[in-house]
Amino acid sequence: MAEYGSFEYESYQDLETIQKFLESLTQGFAKEQIVLSSGDDTIELQPKNLLKFSVSAKKKEDKTKLSIKISWKQGKIKAVKLPLEIGP
Repeated sequence: MAEYGSFEYESYQDLETIQKFLESLTQGFAKEQIVLSSGDDTIELQPKNLLKFSVSAKKKEDKTKLSIKISWKQGKIKAVKLPLEIGP
């Protein structure tokens, strides 16, 4: 795998498939190694140290959107935000 690159994937999936993906992603964060692949396109990520996390949600009449972004740098950064709470 190349040291640098990009990866994009977009499709419609059922809730069970999305849940399995998020569980795999959680396991990857725990192991500090995430490998994303589709066909011949693959990228390996090593999340370490402090990660920047942002979440946004929009709801309209016929469309709902939930966006999650996670990024990090290889250096150390100090955390200074209030915790996010997620309800059922």
